[in-house]
Amino acid sequence: MNDFILPDIGEGIVECELVKWLIKEGDVIEEDQPVAEVMTDKALVEIPAPHAGTVVKLYCQEGEIARVHAPLFAVDDGVRSDSYSDKTRHGEREDDPAGDVMTVAAPARSTAQAKSAASQAASSQSDVALSGSNEAPATPTAAALERRSRDFILPDIGEGIVECEVVTWHVAEGDTVEEDQTIVDVMTDKALVEITASEPGRIVRFHYAQGENARVHTPLYAYVPDEEAEAESAESNESTESDVTSPERKQAQPEYLSENRQEGDGKSDNRSGQDGRHGESRPRIPATPAVRRLLREHQLDIQAIAGSGRNGRVLKEDVLAYLKQSETRETDVTPDDAHKVGAAAETDKAAAEACAVASDVVSDEVRSSRLEAKAVPLKGVAAVMARRMVQASTQIPHFHYGDELDITDLLALRARLKIRAEQQGIRLTLMPFIMKAMALAVIEEPILNARLSEDESEILYQGACNIGMAVDSASGLMVPNVKGVERLSILEIAREVGRLTEAARSGRVAPADLKGGTLSISNIGALGGTYAAPIINQPEVAIVALGRTQRLPRFDGEGNVCARDIMTITWAGDHRIIDGGTIARFSNLWKHYLEHPDEMLLSLS
Repeated sequence: MNDFILPDIGEGIVECELVKWLIKEGDVIEEDQPVAEVMTDKALVEIPAPHAGTVVKLYCQEGEIARVHAPLFAVDDGVRSDSYSDKTRHGEREDDPAGDVMTVAAPARSTAQAKSAASQAASSQSDVALSGSNEAPATPTAAALERRSRDFILPDIGEGIVECEVVTWHVAEGDTVEEDQTIVDVMTDKALVEITASEPGRIVRFHYAQGENARVHTPLYAYVPDEEAEAESAESNESTESDVTSPERKQAQPEYLSENRQEGDGKSDNRSGQDGRHGESRPRIPATPAVRRLLREHQLDIQAIAGSGRNGRVLKEDVLAYLKQSETRETDVTPDDAHKVGAAAETDKAAAEACAVASDVVSDEVRSSRLEAKAVPLKGVAAVMARRMVQASTQIPHFHYGDELDITDLLALRARLKIRAEQQGIRLTLMPFIMKAMALAVIEEPILNARLSEDESEILYQGACNIGMAVDSASGLMVPNVKGVERLSILEIAREVGRLTEAARSGRVAPADLKGGTLSISNIGALGGTYAAPIINQPEVAIVALGRTQRLPRFDGEGNVCARDIMTITWAGDHRIIDGGTIARFSNLWKHYLEHPDEMLLSLS
C-alpha cells in the first residue's frame, strides 16, 4: 500500500480545500483518472491518479483542508486490481492474500454453487498451508500489516535540499520503534542528518536501500502505528481460532503443525545453544530499542542479563553492570592461569618472530597487492565541495597576500587564561582570539565582510560578522560559522568553536550553522602546514589560511637575536571589489590586535 502525496498545485500554495471526492474506498482506479477536486486560493483544480490501483483509504473528508506534500489517499499499487475486480464481479471478497477467501453468495447463485465455491476456497487454503511451514502462518499477518501501513514522508531537511543519500538504517523491517527514535541517517549536501520516528509503531518496509538517494516529500519507509498493529494482531488471532476446518484441512493440520514444531525446535536450539536450554520457549524480555542496540553492539544475549526494571525490563544500567562484571572476571586470573597466559605469550612471541622473518622475504607480487584499484563515487559533502571549489576558482579572480604574525605575547596571555576557562568547562585555543581580532578589524574595513550581488551590480555589506572555520571531517570539508562574533566575548566564542568543531567532525552540523558565513579561516597549521593559497568560500569575498606556529630567531628593538613564536598567514581576496591596499590595511590592523592583545582589550565593547 502506498500513500498518494498531494503534489505542488501552484506557486506558493501550501494547502487547499477538498471539495469533492470522485472515488471511494474500494474503487479500482486507472492512471491519470481524476480522483478529487480541490479549491486553492486561485482556482478549482482536478487531481489525477499517478498510477492504477485499488483505493484503500481516504485520509481527508469533503470540506476539510488538505496540505501540500501530505498524504491524500492510500492506494494498493495495482498488483491485486485485476483479481480483485474479477472476484468482486463473481461475488467473492478477498480478505487475505494467503488464500483466506470469504465467499459471498450472489442472488443468482444456487445453494449448490455456493457450497462448491466454499469447498474450493477451503481446498485452496489447505494447499497454501501445506506449501511451506514458515510462510503460511506469517503471511496473513504481514499482508494485513501491509494493508494498514502508512508511509513516512521525508520532510524538508534544509533550505533548497531536494534529495539526500540514505547512509545507515538503524532499524530493520519488522522492528518496533518508539516516538523520536532514530530511524535512519541521511547525508545531504551539507551534513549528516538523523531522521526520527514521528510516532510509535512497527516498521513494515523500507522504500530505499542504504546508498540510494531519497527525494524530499516522498515516502521513506512504511510503518504501522501501535494501535493499528495491536488491532491487526487481535484480528489475526481471532481469525486463526475461527478458521473453517474442512476434511482436507483437518488432514493437513497435523502434518503442518508437526513440520512447524520441528522447525521451531531447530531454531530454538540454535538460539539457546549458549545457555543449554534446548527446546524451551524464550519469552520476549522487555527492553527499549536503545538497550537492544547496545546488546547487539557487544554481542550479548538478553536472556543472560537480569532486568531490574518493571516486569523484568532490562535497563541500560543492567547491561553496563553486566559488562563491568565480565571485565572483572577476565582480570581475575589465578596463578595457574597466569602460568598458562605466560606460556601462551611466549608462544605468541615466537609466532610473531616467525611472521617477521617471513615478512622479510615477501615477494614483490605480495607487496604490490597492498594497493587496491577501485572507483569510489563522489557524493555528499565531497561532491558539493568539488562543485563549489571549481565554481569559486573559475568565477572569482583571486588576489593573495602573505605575512607573519608574532604571537609570543598572545600565547602567554592564553596560557594565563586557559585555567580559568577550563573551570567553566571551556577549551581555550587561539581561534577565539583570532576571530575576535578579525571582527574588530572588520569594523574599520567592513568591505571584507561584504559580498557581491548576483548580477554584480551592488556590494552588499552584512550587518553581522559570522566567521567560518574550515573543519576536516570524516564526510568532507565543512565550514560552520560562529554567528555575531563582534557581539560575543572570548569565552562565548570559545564555547561556540568547541561545539561546532565537535559537530563537524562527527558529520552532524545543523544546517543553520553552515549558512550565513561572511568571512572564513582555514587553519592549515593544525595539520602541520606552513603556507597555503586558500580558495574563497563563495559568496564571501575573503579567506585567510593560518600556518603552523614556529619558534624562530628574530631581532628585537635593540638588535639582539631572540626566540619568537611566528605564525605565517596567507589571505585570498576577491579582486573584483578588494584591492591590495585594502587587504593590506585590514591585515595590518588584525595583526596589530594579535601581536598586542592588551590593546585589543581597549577596543572590546
